[in-house]
Amino acid sequence: MPFHHCHRDPLPPPGLTPERLHARKQLYAACAVCFVFMAGEVVGGYLAHSLAIMTDAAHLLADVGSMMGSLFSLWLSTRPATRTMTFGWHRSETLGALASVVSLWMVTGILLYLAFVRLLHSDYHIEGGAMLLTASIAVCANLLMAFVLHQAGPPHSHGSRGAEYAPLEEGPEEPLPLGNTSVRAAFVHVLGDLLQSFGVLAASILIYFKPQYKAADPISTFLFSICALGSTAPTLRDVLRILMEGTPRNVGFEPVRDTLLSVPGVRATHELHLWALTLTYHVASAHLAIDSTADPEAVLAEASSRLYSRFGFSSCTLQVEQYQPEMAQCLRCQEPPQA
Repeated sequence: MPFHHCHRDPLPPPGLTPERLHARKQLYAACAVCFVFMAGEVVGGYLAHSLAIMTDAAHLLADVGSMMGSLFSLWLSTRPATRTMTFGWHRSETLGALASVVSLWMVTGILLYLAFVRLLHSDYHIEGGAMLLTASIAVCANLLMAFVLHQAGPPHSHGSRGAEYAPLEEGPEEPLPLGNTSVRAAFVHVLGDLLQSFGVLAASILIYFKPQYKAADPISTFLFSICALGSTAPTLRDVLRILMEGTPRNVGFEPVRDTLLSVPGVRATHELHLWALTLTYHVASAHLAIDSTADPEAVLAEASSRLYSRFGFSSCTLQVEQYQPEMAQCLRCQEPPQA
């Protein structure tokens, strides 16, 4: 058995990897386009007196916030860990996503209130031409952002663990590449914005040709605000899971436990903890109780290798100890109950 050290990979070079450099360029371009057209929609919505356009602009504001948060986290991820921040600065992306969700809720709440007031009092006028022009530009902007974010990046390298790991129940020895999570999430979000923009465009066409149906503006504001708030549910769920240090998504407690128990020489496991530092940075720690005849170094090497290759953990801390019969009755050695 070759000598096993806890750092399986060499120290990565400073700075961003080629994949993340390409992701940063994509996010910069998409963020610039999003910000310009968001400002245009605010102006256009004000001139057209359209709350539906303002709702679309609020959704673009959330996009700008999430992309800026991703860019900020990419920059912070290059900073080394310190004695205070021993895991580094990876979780800044999660805090940025939470701030983006809260800002979207606040803006959407204001727009919902204004839409309700408009439905109660019909003393407002919609500039159909300005609304139609702004909605058409918004559709083009979302198409452009989707094109920018959909561009393929450079080939993946497997020089370091972390964001390029895909959780596997059973798989090959090497982990599968996921691509850049921030870019993919932004692309999915832009697709949702594109559907909303088509809805606003349909409402603007109706108002342009049938001004008497101006109630379509506050009604569409209600509908698209619900869609906007609903789109934050997956992000909020992931944020809460990470902040509560829950088990990583798509990584089960039982498969990890069974993988450790399948290592030759391991009799039992306890103190098994799985948590997500970010959506792509997963951490595991456990105690392995082994037979008295087992080689601790060999067990440690094999257990670590299986966790890295099958589940893509970014960091694993395993403590090896001799198995004692008393462990079966020890309360601290028992598995946690089902949630």
